[in-house]
Amino acid sequence: MRSARASNATLALFVALTWAGYAQDQGAAAIQKKLEGAYKLTKPTADKSDIVTAGDVVVLQKDNVLMLAASSTNPCRNTYKDGKITQSGACKTNEKLKKFSRFTSHIPGASNVPDSPASRTFVAGEKFWVTKFDIKTGKEPGISMDFFTDAISDQRYATSLFIPFGAITPSPDEALKAVQEIITVAPAEDAKADDKKGGDQAQSAQGGGQPAAAQQSSAAPAAPATAAPAAAEAPPPPIEAPPPPPPDPVSVSLGQTIDQVTAALGQPVKKAKIGAKDIYVYKDMKITFTNGKVTDVQ
Repeated sequence: MRSARASNATLALFVALTWAGYAQDQGAAAIQKKLEGAYKLTKPTADKSDIVTAGDVVVLQKDNVLMLAASSTNPCRNTYKDGKITQSGACKTNEKLKKFSRFTSHIPGASNVPDSPASRTFVAGEKFWVTKFDIKTGKEPGISMDFFTDAISDQRYATSLFIPFGAITPSPDEALKAVQEIITVAPAEDAKADDKKGGDQAQSAQGGGQPAAAQQSSAAPAAPATAAPAAAEAPPPPIEAPPPPPPDPVSVSLGQTIDQVTAALGQPVKKAKIGAKDIYVYKDMKITFTNGKVTDVQ
């Protein structure tokens, strides 16, 4: 009898653990989908020397994100908790080695410390890309994000940042809110142009009453009734000038420089830089420059 009860208890525990694991996996998948829907991921090359597909540019909202050279294999990780970003032991060790290496390099005969990878601390307002979201379950549940930067003084940087969940897995909306405390998608560069266009339309709508021709007409004094001259022939209506011909369409040719294109088309509504490439996006055209010259027009 006791054996049967023990077996039932074991089975109930197994079912409960299995269901809890399934629910956790489902919650992680929902969070993954939510984050990848809010942030378009960037795909770097395998050696992390360039970008294959550029995603959303994100803006850092917190100080103290430490990144190492993108080519480094050092497992440096940042952690966001209680509103602050701290670094793992591997990151701290790397910074101590850098300082010690600089110190011993000035001592004659001192043994050289192995070179540590280049590093840089990023602060709020700086921009980079997100290359990966990984929702972890198990003993250390949380959100892991991988960051990747454009070249800064010929050096790209990368790192990961971890947001622990704690005892309770958050909802997808709560998880997104936590990520947005650290990074937000950079606003489109044409937002200011839209605001200006709206302001110009509002200004033109404030006509102040009658049109100018009507105001001039109403301001003209009426001729006295007693001094009306003899009727004269009405002057012929003015001949309207034909409308000017439409301007020639602006064309962009391969090999033109950035200055030549902007002189013809003006500034683009959006720009992107990927290694040696500059991408200018106009209202109905996308132009790619390589080393400052047009290599593709779409």
